[in-house]
Amino acid sequence: MNLYAQSIETRIDWLFAHAKKHTEFFGSPETWLARKRYLAEHPTAIGVLKCMDGRINIPVATETPMGIIQPFRNLGGRFDLGWPHLGEVLSDYVMSVVREGRRTLMASTYHFSRGDPQRGCAGFNFDTEAARAHTFAIRRQIEQVFGAGHQTVYPLVCGFETDDDALILHGQNGEVLDASSVTEIETLPARLRILFPDMPEQMRADLLPLVEGNIRHVAEVRRTARELDVEHREWVICLGRGFDWLHMPNQALIVGPYSPDLADPVRKAAGILQSNMAAGRIPGDGFLLLASVPYAEIGVDRARAELKSRFLSGFAAEVIARDFPQLAEKMHRRTTVLNWGSRNLEFLDGI
Repeated sequence: MNLYAQSIETRIDWLFAHAKKHTEFFGSPETWLARKRYLAEHPTAIGVLKCMDGRINIPVATETPMGIIQPFRNLGGRFDLGWPHLGEVLSDYVMSVVREGRRTLMASTYHFSRGDPQRGCAGFNFDTEAARAHTFAIRRQIEQVFGAGHQTVYPLVCGFETDDDALILHGQNGEVLDASSVTEIETLPARLRILFPDMPEQMRADLLPLVEGNIRHVAEVRRTARELDVEHREWVICLGRGFDWLHMPNQALIVGPYSPDLADPVRKAAGILQSNMAAGRIPGDGFLLLASVPYAEIGVDRARAELKSRFLSGFAAEVIARDFPQLAEKMHRRTTVLNWGSRNLEFLDGI
């Protein structure tokens, strides 16, 4: 199906059918058992700070079971641990892992394309050096918050080359491991020890299968002819968290609820959608504004998630109506909460 030849109603139905399939797969016995088995063998928790770009699908690129890697996504991949909400979310995540007696590998990522700089990160104006410098700044912030000894939380700087889906690991002493150029997998344990001499042994052992999986994935990508999407064709603005199911290139712009100035990324996202319509890259009959907030427990936690999702939806709608009045006339809104345990997307009554 040529999605961009369909009406906005058909596109919205298609999107939520995709979300339903994701929920069914996530909750299947085989997938559930795969997660349990993997965590028993590799207990290190893995969090990834990354751009909203749908090409950056770390679980697929590392052949890791669904639900193991915890993503934190934001427009342009921009984060600051000084942002009050982001700091709270990351601290809660780390403390929940610590209470289970586990460590956390926290990766800050940037992305780029070797074939064409214009396939890089638009959030940094395709400036890979600036994007990379930002991830190192995040690493320093993680050390400031969680300690520079790296025995409980290890900050990892990781590039992602989108032509091959290859990981680029930056070591403590300036060394780099490019998964796309590794020819001898048996040397990886020794190379990881050189790259990360201060990383706990168990954590290195849990990083190893991600790199091995990425090497296999890169080889498969190179054997497969695939179109490298250059053109922005996003038609959805997502605001909130819980969009793991939306790992698709050029469909959605995801704004995490982290920055104290949420209006700015919402305006940038709306501007991109308006440009897409004006250039004929997407149909001009409408776009979707989707708010989502995850909850872990029924009762108070879910009720708070519902209020937060309604607030985010209303806030973004007001920004778009004020700054892009013509675009706002084509807006379709859906407000949801996400059951984190089942990954089931629940639609709220009304807006």
